[in-house]
Amino acid sequence: MPDRRSPIQDFLELIHARYADFREGEVATYIPELANANPESFGICVATADGFVYEVGDSRQEFTIQSISKPFVYGLALDERGPEHMFTKVGVEPSGDAFNAISLHKTSGCPLNPMINAGAIATTGQIGASPPEPCFERILEMFSRYTGHAMHVDEAVYESESLTGHRNRAIGHLLRNFDVLEGDPTAAVDTYFRQCAISVNCVDLALMGATLANQGINPLTGTRAIKDTHVRSVLSVMASCGMYDFSGGWIYNVGMPAKSGVAGGVVAVLAGQLGIGVYSPRLDAQGNSARALQVCRELSQAWQLHQFNPPFCAHTSRRMRCTGEERHSSRIRHPTERACLGEHGGQIHLFEIQGNLAFATVEPIIRDVVRCTGRRGVILDFHHVTGINHVASQLLADLADALSHQGTAIFFTSTQQLPLLRQEVGSHLADASVIDRLFRFRSTDAALEWCEDELLRELMPAGPLTVNDLRLFEIASGLADEELGVFSGLITRRPYAPGDYVIRRGDEATSLFLVTKGIVGVWLGDHESGKRVASFSVGTMVGEMAFLDGARRSANVVAEGDVECAVFELEDFNRLLESHPQLHTTILRNIGVSLATKLRKVNEDVRILIAERQ
Repeated sequence: MPDRRSPIQDFLELIHARYADFREGEVATYIPELANANPESFGICVATADGFVYEVGDSRQEFTIQSISKPFVYGLALDERGPEHMFTKVGVEPSGDAFNAISLHKTSGCPLNPMINAGAIATTGQIGASPPEPCFERILEMFSRYTGHAMHVDEAVYESESLTGHRNRAIGHLLRNFDVLEGDPTAAVDTYFRQCAISVNCVDLALMGATLANQGINPLTGTRAIKDTHVRSVLSVMASCGMYDFSGGWIYNVGMPAKSGVAGGVVAVLAGQLGIGVYSPRLDAQGNSARALQVCRELSQAWQLHQFNPPFCAHTSRRMRCTGEERHSSRIRHPTERACLGEHGGQIHLFEIQGNLAFATVEPIIRDVVRCTGRRGVILDFHHVTGINHVASQLLADLADALSHQGTAIFFTSTQQLPLLRQEVGSHLADASVIDRLFRFRSTDAALEWCEDELLRELMPAGPLTVNDLRLFEIASGLADEELGVFSGLITRRPYAPGDYVIRRGDEATSLFLVTKGIVGVWLGDHESGKRVASFSVGTMVGEMAFLDGARRSANVVAEGDVECAVFELEDFNRLLESHPQLHTTILRNIGVSLATKLRKVNEDVRILIAERQ
C-alpha cells in the first residue's frame, strides 16, 4: 500500500468519499448471476507505468471481467494472426450501437469493430485453430501476463452466461454464415462466455492498463503481455469504440482509451503514464458503470489526463546552443591558436539537448542544425536527454548521414544512457564508418577538442607546433633581451615519453613547466581510470598556481605522446628577487596574467551556460 500521506492517495480517498453515496444506475440482471452483486461495492485503483499502485475502497473485490476482456483478446489475436488477417475478420469503425447489437458490414458480413459482442466473438474465434479448451488456456495465460498472477473463471457466472446467451449464439451462427468464423461457431461462442467470466479486481484492471501504458510490458514483472507494435491498435479501438454508444462522450469528457464491462468494471489507459481500474456494479443506460464514469471524469480533469491535453513541454528541446568561437574545449592553447579559434570557431556548432525526444521535440533541433552556416563540425550533446523514441532516433541518423556526406563532422556525445539511439542508428545506417565516427567520443569536451584540432590543422598547416623561442610564451612577455637571456639560462629542457607523469598529485610544487612539444593532460585520479579535466598545448605553462602559493599539487599531469617541457625551478625564481628584482616582478606579473586568462575562459563558459538557460 502507498504512504497514506501521499497527495495522490489522499485525492483518491477524497474522490471515493465524494461518490460513495452516488446511487444512479441499476445492477445488470440479464445475466442472472450478475444480479447478485452488491450494488454498494466501490473500488478505485491507479497503477503507474513504472508499477506503483494506489488503491482505495473495494479495490480487491472480485468481479467478472465481461466486455473488458475484448480489447485484450483482440491484442492476442493481433499477436497470433497479424493485422492483415484480422482486418479480413473484424473492422475498427465505431458502430454507434449497443454492445449486443448485430452490427455487420453490409457486404463483407464482418463485425464493425472488436468491442461489440459480434466483433468480440469473431476475434475470439481467431485464437488458434484447436478445440475451445486449449484456445481458452491461451487467453487465460495472456491475462496472467497482464496481471502478474494466475487467473481463474467464475464458474457460476460462466454457467449463467451460457444458459442465457442465445443472442450471442445467434451472432456466432451469423458470423459462420459469412465465413468470419470457420467451422462450428459453438466453440468460439463458448470460449467467449468463458473469457467474459474471468475473475478480476480493480488492481488487476489498473495493472492491465498500466501494461498497455508501458508499451505492453507488465511494469511489475517485466513480462511482455503484447507486442509493442500492437499496443497502439488496441488503444485505438478502445478510444473509438470501448464505451459503446457513449464512446464519443467519453473521449470528449475523459479523453483516455477505455473499456467497460457490464459487471461494473472500467479500465482506462493514458499511454506512457498510467492505468486506472474502477469497480461499481450500478450501470447507466449504455451499460457503463455510472460511478466509474464520474470518477474517471474527475481524475481526468484534476490531473489533466485527457490525451488531447498533454502535459506542457518546453518550447524547444534545445538546452543550449553555442559555437566554437564562444565556447572552447578544456584544452589550454597558445595565444595564436586561441586567436585563430576566436576568429574561425563559428564553424563549430554545439547543441545541448534536453527532455524526451520524439518527432515534435527533435524537429526543432534538426531545423537549427540545418540552418547553421559554415558547418565544419556539429556536436549534439545528449547528457540531459531523458528518453528517445524510434522516430527521433531515425531522424537523427538521417541527419548525421546527410551531414557526413556533405563533409561535416558530426558527433553524438553523452549517449551512454540511450542504448536505443545507437541501436536505431546502427540498424538505420549502412555506412559503418559514419556510425563509428558518430559515437567516437563519449564526452562533449573531447569532441569539441577534436573539432578545434581539425580546424587549426587546416588553418595553421605548418605541422605540429614546437616552441624553441621562449618569447612565444606568456611568461616571457615584455622581457628585454638581457632579461630574456638571464631567464633562458635558468631553463632546463626535459623530455617525457607517452604516459609519463609530468606532475604527480600530492607532490611539492618546486617547478613550473613550459610545454615546448606535444600535449599534456590534466587528470583527477590515475590517468588510466580517472577523469581528464583539461589539457595543455605547446606554448602554454602548467603548474603555475601551486608554483605561486606553495600548496601541493592537486592533480596529475601526464604526457599524451612525446612531450618536451622547459622547466623553471622555484629556487631560481626566488633568487631572482635578490639578483634581478625587475625580472622577478615581470615574470610574476606574467604568471598572474596567465592565470587570469584561464579564469576568464571559465567565466565565459559559465556566462554562456547562464545566458542560454535563462
